[in-house]
Amino acid sequence: MPTERRRHSITETEEIARALDDAARRWPGDRGRRSRLLLRLVQAGHEAIGGEREDDAARRREAISRTSGALTGAYPEEYLSRLRDDWAE
Repeated sequence: MPTERRRHSITETEEIARALDDAARRWPGDRGRRSRLLLRLVQAGHEAIGGEREDDAARRREAISRTSGALTGAYPEEYLSRLRDDWAE
C-alpha cells in the first residue's frame, strides 16, 4: 500500500520468533497474523514504558515531599548571601 510514512523491517530472529509465539498465546485471535502480533507487542511495550515513566515521576515527587525541609536550620541565616558574596560577577 503506498504511503509517505516510514516503513520498518524486522528479521524474525529466534528471539523475535519467541516473542511472537508468546504474543500469539496472549492474543490468540491474531495467532495467524504475525505482523499484527508485532504491532500489538510494540503497543504493549509503549504502554509499559509510559507507565514506568509515570511511576518514576511519582517516586521522585514522593521523595521530594518526604525530604522537603530535612535541612531546615542546618545552615545559619544569610548563609547563601554570604556565600554568593565570594562569587565573581
